[in-house]
Amino acid sequence: MTEAPGLAVIVTRTQPGADDTANALTQRGYRALLSPMLQIIPCGLDPAALAGVRDLIFTSANGVDAFAASGTPAEGLTAWCVGPSTAAAARETGFSKVVEGDGDAADLARLILTARGEISGPLLHIANDAAAGNLVATLKDAGLPARFAAAYRTEPAPALSAPALAALREGPVLLLVHSAKGAAAIAQSGAKLDQAIIVAISEAAAAPLQGIPLAGLHIAGRPNEDALMAALGEAANRLAS
Repeated sequence: MTEAPGLAVIVTRTQPGADDTANALTQRGYRALLSPMLQIIPCGLDPAALAGVRDLIFTSANGVDAFAASGTPAEGLTAWCVGPSTAAAARETGFSKVVEGDGDAADLARLILTARGEISGPLLHIANDAAAGNLVATLKDAGLPARFAAAYRTEPAPALSAPALAALREGPVLLLVHSAKGAAAIAQSGAKLDQAIIVAISEAAAAPLQGIPLAGLHIAGRPNEDALMAALGEAANRLAS
């Protein structure tokens, strides 16, 4: 599976997902430089939020982890997951049914609405405290009983890691962006990015970097990890040519 032997890639994804991405990069022959730009701070999931809920919505594996930490059995429950990584976490947690999306939160909302006949009772979206909003609002506007529970929050890292900063000084170097909050943390850190070739999971994820001098910008064709890796491969090929 080797694509680019030894080529450095900065991984800014939040842990534990950063390790998953780093492993995928290593399998493809890249050299992963870990620099998570957001830290997960658990808030605890209020058990009362789960009352009467049979269908849970997860827009990241961190939400699944928060559910698992609550000690609530997953057996008999359905997990509606934004993408493959989140769905894998839900299967490991033991959900009886896992519905896997292939896009972003808006795509997941559409998927849920197409299957509304399978849903009885309220839906609960478990995510970080900043994620309350459009997904639940879309479902409620369509007549589905949906609510939100904040189980964790994220805090930005003050700076990129020392290996990442060194790579940026030597440049050019590939840098993965998984979320808009992560990109905002990168921008807030004040790091010089004129040697960074950004590969972002979506246009929305890259938006906070607008106006900052970059060495290049590539956007994944779909907002998921597989498409991000494909976009990385294209960027790597251009860098090597």
